[in-house]
Amino acid sequence: MVFSSHLFLFYFLPLVLALYYGAPRSWRMFILTLLSYGFYGWTNPWFIVLLMWSTIVDFVCGNFIYGHWRCPGFAAPITAPDGQPAAAQGQRKLFVTLSLLSNLGMLGFFKYFMFAEENLNDLLARFGKDQFAVLSVLLPAGISFYTFESISYNLDIYFGLARPASAWVYERAAQQGRRITGVWARVVLELRSLNAFACYITQFPHLVAGPIIRYQDLEKQLHDRPHTVEKFARGVAFLSLGMAKKVLLANPMGDIADAAFGAGSLHWFDAWYGVVAYAFQLYFDFSGYSDMAIGLALMFGFVFPKNFDSPYLADSITDFWRRWHISLSTWLRDYLYIPLGGNRVGEARTYFNLLVVMVLGGFWHGASWNFLIWGAIHGGMLAFERTQGKDSPYRRLPRIGRVAITFAVTCVAWVFFRAKTLDLAGSYCASMVGLADPQPGSVLMRSIMYDWYHLLLFAICAVVVWGGIQTWDFTRRLTPARAGLCFGSLVVAVLALWTQTANPFLYFQF
Repeated sequence: MVFSSHLFLFYFLPLVLALYYGAPRSWRMFILTLLSYGFYGWTNPWFIVLLMWSTIVDFVCGNFIYGHWRCPGFAAPITAPDGQPAAAQGQRKLFVTLSLLSNLGMLGFFKYFMFAEENLNDLLARFGKDQFAVLSVLLPAGISFYTFESISYNLDIYFGLARPASAWVYERAAQQGRRITGVWARVVLELRSLNAFACYITQFPHLVAGPIIRYQDLEKQLHDRPHTVEKFARGVAFLSLGMAKKVLLANPMGDIADAAFGAGSLHWFDAWYGVVAYAFQLYFDFSGYSDMAIGLALMFGFVFPKNFDSPYLADSITDFWRRWHISLSTWLRDYLYIPLGGNRVGEARTYFNLLVVMVLGGFWHGASWNFLIWGAIHGGMLAFERTQGKDSPYRRLPRIGRVAITFAVTCVAWVFFRAKTLDLAGSYCASMVGLADPQPGSVLMRSIMYDWYHLLLFAICAVVVWGGIQTWDFTRRLTPARAGLCFGSLVVAVLALWTQTANPFLYFQF
């Protein structure tokens, strides 16, 4: 189920809101969790089993890492820095390892097993050996996102940056003067703790495509958050503008990109026009989803962090990654770049760390060589920019020139992100620099790419990207005029849904 569908807008969302606000406060978190599982399993109910397994395993591991539960056979417990009881070091290491193996094992099997099989078969074929049948594995939606959240949960507990879900529940019970004795009382509290953790992982606004949120950012909100008319109204505004971005801008830009990338060899101008359209499509698709996720969360009282900050206004690739998919870039920094040594281990090692982190970030997006190259381009540019320093000739260029160069480099990298194979990516890049002979049939694609409708929307996208107000800022103060614009955008987007046959979010495939 996707947000930009009539099923979600007119059936699922009204049902969830009615049940949520019609229930007592003590039941709201459970209702939201239960319906989020239903949302996730709508396309394939078997995915729910995998999500439940991940939730339970990481909840259990978190309790053992923190020391809330004891594992017999280990040395005497140590004391955590905050004075709370903690597990023995052996127990902590065992269960953080189990959590990592569980999450990375699931991610590795479902996302990269077929990639490994296909490349092994290619290697066997090169040496004239018999190939084996490839086992087809269906990729569960959103597995890249919720496994990263689970990993961050237990790593943060391990490093003393967060507490398990059980900590808040037991503290609240103690503050209320409730006796926590007896098996039944503890079972009830543990089930409430599990529900809180499950709600954090499975909340349908961010479940399938982020933002990637840390547990400590939602810990208090899970149990005690205000529900106000202002917050709900801002959430509706976020949802409306995100829907408009997706349906009215991203989808038409996808028509141009599909025509360009499916045409074979193109004239250099057509190739650049197509990849810029894809850059617009990807931005409005994913930032639109993030806006809708933030808006839906606000409607239930949650405040999610900002995930985009006008990335195509970046004047360097370093600046781009401070603005694009902020929750992912922050995750990669905190859980890969810094543990590898960051910039504290000498210049050469710093460059290596940047390259490795971005290559792994590319591989996270998809199991293909194209994504690895996309990551390598960004990693290489990050390292190169670091070698130049702040006084480089590039930094003395006018800002508009730096923004243009950064956008051009980003578009070249997007070719590898969009093309289905490495050969097609190479052919498209050749077209962009005028080294490919345009095929006669490619001229026919211009009837789609350059009709008045797509040209008009292309121009609107450019205006919004480089001159528009961000949704985050636009919705801070909802005047009647702004509220009317949001409502009108939603109406037009919903009407446009009836005319569009394909409407998937691009990041659902990751």
